[in-house]
Amino acid sequence: MSMSNPRRVVGLDFGSDSVRAVLFSADDGSELGRSVVAYPRWATGAWCDPVTSRYRQHPLDHLEAMTEAVRGLFRAAPEEAARVVGIGVDTTGSSPLPLAADGRALGLHPEFADNPNALCVLWKDHTAIAEAEEINTLCHSGAITDYTRYVGGIYSSEWFWAKILHVHRADPAVAKAAATWVEFCDWIPAVLAGITDHTKIVRGRCAAGHKALWHPSWGGLPGREFLEKLDPLLLSLPYPLFENPLPADAEAGRLSAEWAERLGLTAGIAVAVGAFDCHMGAVGAGVEPYDLARVMGTSTCDILVAPPGEVGNILVDGICGQVPDSVLPGLTGFEAGQSSFGDVFAWFKRLLTWGDDDPARAAHLLASLEKAAADLPPGGSGEIALDWFNGRRTPDADQRVKAILGGLHLGSSAPAVYRALVEAVAFGTRAIVDRFESRGIEVRRIVALGGIPQKSPLVVQTCADVLNRPISVVASEECCARGAAVFAATAAGCHASAEAAKQAMKSGILRDYTPNPEAVAAYARLYERRERFARFGETDTRS
Repeated sequence: MSMSNPRRVVGLDFGSDSVRAVLFSADDGSELGRSVVAYPRWATGAWCDPVTSRYRQHPLDHLEAMTEAVRGLFRAAPEEAARVVGIGVDTTGSSPLPLAADGRALGLHPEFADNPNALCVLWKDHTAIAEAEEINTLCHSGAITDYTRYVGGIYSSEWFWAKILHVHRADPAVAKAAATWVEFCDWIPAVLAGITDHTKIVRGRCAAGHKALWHPSWGGLPGREFLEKLDPLLLSLPYPLFENPLPADAEAGRLSAEWAERLGLTAGIAVAVGAFDCHMGAVGAGVEPYDLARVMGTSTCDILVAPPGEVGNILVDGICGQVPDSVLPGLTGFEAGQSSFGDVFAWFKRLLTWGDDDPARAAHLLASLEKAAADLPPGGSGEIALDWFNGRRTPDADQRVKAILGGLHLGSSAPAVYRALVEAVAFGTRAIVDRFESRGIEVRRIVALGGIPQKSPLVVQTCADVLNRPISVVASEECCARGAAVFAATAAGCHASAEAAKQAMKSGILRDYTPNPEAVAAYARLYERRERFARFGETDTRS
């Protein structure tokens, strides 16, 4: 491509607190600009109740923040807007939301604007624990196909069907008004493409396979019998809810004239099929077969890809699914993760700064704790913790378990407790790696991305020591948006395949962490203690 006619793509990364619009060269992946806009309603805590684990987001937050973020990309360089040939989208998930018969998000209708049940049910919402348990009981009863086979054998309250059933039971008005439900990552591309007929929304293979129980082996979504036995309420929705989900390198549509005007872009450019942030983050990091790409943020999402011919009949139990083409076309995508990672440290910060609203002091506190904790030996002075502050995602999803902090004594200091929390998330990482390898899926390399690897050497080094493996931290701070841009460039025809786009646009490596032999030996002993602690926690903290 001649430098006189450069091609640009936009990666939209919808996180838990904000949306990031990032401009990339479609040819070599150079990052040319970024714009970050927080969700204003979400920041107030509206429609959320942490005590009951209810977390809902208003679709207006998503649409308004997206508009402001994309327009903000081009304020300093307006000429770049005309060079954009495609948009890619990644979002949190599973974060479904209901749509009305007119194809608009239900929460955009005045009568539902303040109803939390009509909003986007964020990934970390755990109000559907009972419904998830019902799905597991039914699937494991022998009365129907076990539709949990390819999602690790355990359906989670964080996922699509459990959340929909919970809302429909809790709110008959929403159940009656909902013409369909759609994942956040599928909704945004449909909005951009101006799709108002909800039956025409292109669903992505990523969300369908990992959260909605879609799989080719049973011909798509679970059968009608499954929904009827689970709860006939679900048959008020179209059946099947969707068919033929596509990989993220496909087109979800073309940018509509309305949204082109709103965003300051050219109508008709490609809008790629959406996927979850962690899956696209792995692509932005350049994931290769048997790499474990760890997106380390408020929670973690761990992504591994492998050739289906080598996976064969292996099923990894207790993870968040193994789905063909869910990360990259032609490969089986595996997902695992921890329900809380950065959230653990955010909780500790809130605990120590209760009553102090100065964010500068809070940030200084965490930096001071990190420095002091790094000077302590493995295990601190005997403190130990479990990382289940928001339940457990993998291995073996269980949103009823709670975190435990033990080994405390009068000599326990704030840095020692902080180190115990760092070790807790590292031990949770090892449990995931052990599960993959014990089931026959090799982990050859670990790649870390997200905010925490960029900011916390202690966390990454502790993970390397606990795992006894080197960890490579990617250089790009925007790997999720970068992955979205890879698929935007593919959908726009800038590269022959998603693999070719990935190789051209992937991030480099910022730093490699190698295990410290002395710490490795210490953590091998401490991990045995952690496993005993975890067994106790499983029986004593479920509620």
